[in-house]
Amino acid sequence: MATIQVNLISGRSIQQGVAIEGGKEKPAYRTAAGIIELDPSDLKKLGAWKNTNVRVTSDYGNVVVKAVETTQGPHPGLAFIPMGPWANSIIDPNTYSTGMPTFKGVPVKIDVAINEPILLGIELVQKLCGVK
Repeated sequence: MATIQVNLISGRSIQQGVAIEGGKEKPAYRTAAGIIELDPSDLKKLGAWKNTNVRVTSDYGNVVVKAVETTQGPHPGLAFIPMGPWANSIIDPNTYSTGMPTFKGVPVKIDVAINEPILLGIELVQKLCGVK
């Protein structure tokens, strides 16, 4: 399996907004926000099928999410993770005095992580905070 490098952006999605109303600790929120949308050509370069678990790594951390084929585009080399704990795990925490991190333009590496689980939002936050 290969490793690819892409430019990551994050933002709100309709699915993420609907799921968050049901509760951030619910599996539906993980399904809506624990994903990375990739161009079909990037999935091919990665050697991954749609709905494969992948590890996304940046200079700020790493996280396992489900790779899905984007419905926008084509945008080869560009990936999207909805706002939430999965995106927050890998974006630059510096807010440049605005109170909000920059959710656009984060270089990330992606590799296949078939046997690694996608944590629920609450599990991911607990892991990041060192809670057992």
